[in-house]
Amino acid sequence: MKLLMIGDVVSTPGRTILKENLDNIIAENAIDFTIVNGENASGGRGISYQNAEDLFALPIDVMTMGNHVWNQKKTETFIDQFPNMIRPLNYPEPCAGKGYTIKTAKNGKRIAVLNLSGDIFMPTLLPPFQEIEKTLNAIEGQYDLLVVDFHAEATSEKIAMGYYLDGKATAVVGTHTHVQTADNRILPKGTAYITDLGMTGPLNGVIGMKKEIILHNMLTKRPKRFEVEKAHPWQLNGAIVTVDETQNIPTKIERLYTIYER
Repeated sequence: MKLLMIGDVVSTPGRTILKENLDNIIAENAIDFTIVNGENASGGRGISYQNAEDLFALPIDVMTMGNHVWNQKKTETFIDQFPNMIRPLNYPEPCAGKGYTIKTAKNGKRIAVLNLSGDIFMPTLLPPFQEIEKTLNAIEGQYDLLVVDFHAEATSEKIAMGYYLDGKATAVVGTHTHVQTADNRILPKGTAYITDLGMTGPLNGVIGMKKEIILHNMLTKRPKRFEVEKAHPWQLNGAIVTVDETQNIPTKIERLYTIYER
């Protein structure tokens, strides 16, 4: 079977790419299960109810989030209405939403998807390594495959998490930096890994924002509000993991990097 993971979807360009192309990507690659990071889906910061509803109308099985999960004012009031939208599990409780979901794929495999936020250069949450260990103990025996979206800044922390979960997780994929890395591989104990999936949205901005504003802020130190770059070309970044269904182990992880011109 094949799992598709798509990196941070940024605003209107990212959502439009998925609406126009996700069906074809799934068909062309014989995808069985799709996971999308949607934490930047609305204006580049968080997700609105309408955008969540629109994205879940597409063939998306699970949507992960990240540090921008609460940036839209009403997210806390509606996140529980979407059982397959998950936020980082290492938020202190009580907290709206949940940090993992277990969903049955078309072939009957039970797939657990966990969302986790990093500790380095990120908002301070509960320690990610300890919290994921607690969660894995709590759901032991309830899934066939395990996918972890580690939403983190530091490549070192992501690589460390990959090794920490090597042999426990089917796949550990990084999100957050919006820049796809080229280190997709199967780790020594059998876990598919990539440090960052990249982003789905505008290509020629600075991680999705208008480059002129970013340059102004960096050169003058007088901040202007970020604006999403909406001009083409646009990009879709992600990864496809092939899993041996008889043994429930990954055999390959391939990067997905597509440019859309208009």
